[in-house]
Amino acid sequence: MSSLQICLLAEAARPLLNKFYRQHQSPMRASSAGQLWVARNEGIVAGMSLTPVAQGHWLTGLFVAPDHRGQGLAGQLVERALMQVEGPVWLFCHPDLETLYQRMSFSTATRLPQPLAERLARYQRSKPLLAMGTDSVCLGP
Repeated sequence: MSSLQICLLAEAARPLLNKFYRQHQSPMRASSAGQLWVARNEGIVAGMSLTPVAQGHWLTGLFVAPDHRGQGLAGQLVERALMQVEGPVWLFCHPDLETLYQRMSFSTATRLPQPLAERLARYQRSKPLLAMGTDSVCLGP
């Protein structure tokens, strides 16, 4: 078994992340804009997207293969990716995942950049979601 590698995925390899999501019947999709990050261990075992928004980034698509969960892989992946970007990072998550993201230094975001606030309002019509961020000073109204 090879050692774990966490890296930025090249744009040309975007289909590999989508294939990983499909293999695990995940509804996640690689963002069409921004950075794609993966953890590899003889293949992709976790992935996520960071899309520029306002003066920060929006984290989406964080998914760890079921047989690799419980090992801190999500935290390692997020930590490595966040070291490479400036400004706050926001995400939307199901309330059940709040504690997971709190362990990664995210907290409840009371204000969001307008594009994310509008998207969250749309998403919340059909599912329970929380907005979280890495920076307590969030943009918006």
